[in-house]
Amino acid sequence: MTTPQYEERRYEDHRVQQGFAGGTTIAAAILLLTGGIIGLLQGISAVAKDDLFVVGPQYVYKMDITSWGWIHIVVSIVAIGIAIGMFTGAAWARVAAIIVAALSIILNFLWLPYYPWWSVLVIAIDLVIIWAVATWKTA
Repeated sequence: MTTPQYEERRYEDHRVQQGFAGGTTIAAAILLLTGGIIGLLQGISAVAKDDLFVVGPQYVYKMDITSWGWIHIVVSIVAIGIAIGMFTGAAWARVAAIIVAALSIILNFLWLPYYPWWSVLVIAIDLVIIWAVATWKTA
């Protein structure tokens, strides 16, 4: 048997947890949106002005810069769509956010020789996105 005071305290703790989960969700969605916009700009710059990027001759993953740009654009548009889904509270968006952030990490790792600082920035943002979404508790 529980006392009314204990029940009220448990209810208060539950509201605090829900508020924290909501804040984490918004933060993860904002980070995913930011990462998507950064990736979109990266892709657009690769498609529009591919002579901006310089790479050494010993790069293993040989692909046209314009092709890399289109890959970045597509992944970024998907990330922006998932971020919008997270803002609306869609359950599918959590799993999709982790998947697209992991895909973005791989993509930016392969992009390192072309633009290393930009890639490291996006990889760091993607790691924070994965952490924020994975630790989001909906209890």
